[in-house]
Amino acid sequence: MATNFRPSPTFKFLALLLTIFQCTTTTLAQAPVPAPSGPTNITKILEKAGQFTTLIRLMKVTQLGDQINTQLNNSNQGMTVFAPTDNAFSSLKPGTLNSLSDQQKVSLLQFHVVPNYLTNSQLQTVSNPLRTQAGDTASDKFPLNVTTSGNQVNVSTGVVDTTVSNSIYTDGSLAVYQLDKVLLPMSMFGPASPAPAPEPEKKKKSGAQDDVPATDDGSVSADASGAVVFGSYLHGLSVGAVAIVTMLCL
Repeated sequence: MATNFRPSPTFKFLALLLTIFQCTTTTLAQAPVPAPSGPTNITKILEKAGQFTTLIRLMKVTQLGDQINTQLNNSNQGMTVFAPTDNAFSSLKPGTLNSLSDQQKVSLLQFHVVPNYLTNSQLQTVSNPLRTQAGDTASDKFPLNVTTSGNQVNVSTGVVDTTVSNSIYTDGSLAVYQLDKVLLPMSMFGPASPAPAPEPEKKKKSGAQDDVPATDDGSVSADASGAVVFGSYLHGLSVGAVAIVTMLCL
């Protein structure tokens, strides 16, 4: 004969406690582990993202990576970094980086750093030319212009046009955006300055020898000067001969 089991209030209470304990344990196990605290480090961020070996090496050689970290951890202004991939650097003309001086390498990297934090939406409304850490935004120096097409952000230097292909990192203080081309500034990679205009032709010297051709420095040429002297000599001989004949006839 079946017996109806009726749990006592104590049993119900214990069962409820067990259920709550199991749920709490499961929730705690699924919670994400908090990231380790510490100062922002641009090179570590790029290393974690991968495909930025060349950029990291240049940042270490020029010490720009340390400068960025110092500014980020001692200022509330924030920073934006445009990060070209390894493929972007590989697409440069062979020997491009080796042809640059140490100072030019610093300027090239500074041209990829904006000294304030810009979200993707803010990039679509910035005023051009955008000022970078390279400094002068004049058209023949370090101009950086940002335009948009829908949600696509385009970056132009006057030498290179490229697109922001990905947002690598953002934390409210630092924003890192991936580029598929290296930003080449006008002052270093723009067209060569035009050759100076030729000087106007110098005028001949005025005087008795106006009809005698002159050299570039205005002096009479040796051939023309000799011709003038020889002509004068013949004229003197003719006058002397006429005088002698006249005397004999008298």
